Amino acid sequence: MLNLMKLELRKFKIMGYIRSAAIATLIIFGFMMLMSYSPELHGINVFENYSRVLSMIDVFVRGTFIIFAAVLLGRFVIDEFNHKTITVLFMYPIKRHKIIAAKLLVVIAFTFLCIVASTIILSTLYFFINSFTHFVPGEVTQTLVLQHAAKLGFHALAASFIALIPLYFGMRKYSVPTTIVSSIIIVLLTCSDSGGFSLNDVIIVPILLAAIGIAVGYMAIRKIDQIDIR
Repeated sequence: MLNLMKLELRKFKIMGYIRSAAIATLIIFGFMMLMSYSPELHGINVFENYSRVLSMIDVFVRGTFIIFAAVLLGRFVIDEFNHKTITVLFMYPIKRHKIIAAKLLVVIAFTFLCIVASTIILSTLYFFINSFTHFVPGEVTQTLVLQHAAKLGFHALAASFIALIPLYFGMRKYSVPTTIVSSIIIVLLTCSDSGGFSLNDVIIVPILLAAIGIAVGYMAIRKIDQIDIR
């Protein structure tokens, strides 16, 4: 399986996606800075404490990379069916479901690592800049860092599996736009922040959605042998 995943990474030139993920992280950072500077002009404090900052970073990062994962699913899986290149892969002496499983595992792992890395980078950069600008009052405590570190692992893992849900809609007509649009809808539902609260804060919601994502991935893997690719 690891060899198949490595082949997928080389085939789709993963470094290009890593650069895109880095650019997305910088855009999020720029937006965070803009949100921090605006209150200075209008007298409104958007980030009243560090907990709020970390929560907002979590929302932005999860939303961005769930959509990013939909793009990867479209490129790694759906485009293969659209362009009939999947037929070449299925000629290899490897079971079909292993090929699809490798593709999905690459997307899951990439999404998880991007969420973790982006969150750490954004948090570190923001805390460093804030030490000079003092956008957010107070200090970062060890307790706060540990609490959000624990949440980061859970949210990143859940989001990685939630990101598979759009595959169900995209595979119905092998539509990349449908895959991306469905991921945007999922992000709007789970990552929208209303007064410091989002559906993702209700722990059963990300667990349930992650379970649905796992089920979607499992069904795609199990039923791949039944798909007519002619």
